[in-house]
Amino acid sequence: MAPIPKLMKAVQIEKTGGVEVLQYKDIPVPTPKDDEVLVKNEYLGVNYIDTYFRTGLYPNPKPMVLGREGSGTIAALGSSVPKSLGFSNGDGVVYLNTSAYAEYTACSPDKVVKIPDGVSSQDACAAFLQGLTALTLVEEAHKVQSGDWTLVLAATGGVGGWLCQILRAKGAKTIGTVGSEGKVDIAKEQGADVVVIDRPGQGDVLKTVKDCTNNEGVAAVFDGVGKDTFERSLECVARKGTVASFGNASGAVEPFSISKLSAKNTKVARPTLFNYIYTREEFEHYSKKLWKMMIDENINVRIHEIYPLKDVARAHTDIESRKTMGKLLLKP
Repeated sequence: MAPIPKLMKAVQIEKTGGVEVLQYKDIPVPTPKDDEVLVKNEYLGVNYIDTYFRTGLYPNPKPMVLGREGSGTIAALGSSVPKSLGFSNGDGVVYLNTSAYAEYTACSPDKVVKIPDGVSSQDACAAFLQGLTALTLVEEAHKVQSGDWTLVLAATGGVGGWLCQILRAKGAKTIGTVGSEGKVDIAKEQGADVVVIDRPGQGDVLKTVKDCTNNEGVAAVFDGVGKDTFERSLECVARKGTVASFGNASGAVEPFSISKLSAKNTKVARPTLFNYIYTREEFEHYSKKLWKMMIDENINVRIHEIYPLKDVARAHTDIESRKTMGKLLLKP
């Protein structure tokens, strides 16, 4: 392998704000600790959560290199990395780790896995965080059964598209919401059985849910929008159903009275992926399940665009516009 340089390109923020705070600059290549893996990045995932750290919705110490996932090859292994993980220099891997918007990332090996044969580095990165999020939502936030009616908000978004495909593979029936006419066919291709344009005067989500379910409501609502849709999600869910509120695209859900849930014995979950893959056993279980679905179920890894790392501001602007369909990737 080529020698590891002293400096690398990275995207760092020193204060919170709009895309103008994103700094594409030279910083030192991280030296991996004894218990870390140094990855030379090939692809980096852009996720909505990255904008939360940039704007300050999620506080974090500064300066900070943004990013939560990437794929590439192992450039160096710390001396204490467990041999049982089977890692070697040059292995193709994908990871979940902070400080990903860079040419190199020092990672905890606990959240690094080898990319299997049959899955490209590009697809592994595009699939990993959003695919694992969707998979754990339908397995743990609400255990979806074949025949269940479900509601997926933002059905052509990153996680939404994965949810529709996984729910289809499980035999569930899905109502998907989209923001424009141009996204309807894409949502259906992804697996939504019924698609509603969720804009004033164009579609009535609650009425559609009632019509499809004989007024019973859906077994689960997967709501990544947050503040603007939460109350409606409670209306759409069936008796003993679950509202999984997993994102804040429109802002954080406001406090509400827990007694409101008693009307239908509704369960509300505010899940995060990392609490479902906390142990190495959980992480490997869902990673293997994801690879198997990608290979066996012919899951479509939809990529919106691959941006040069220096164009990160454009990527953030695009993902915040809610006009994207599929995964946004950065290329160092």
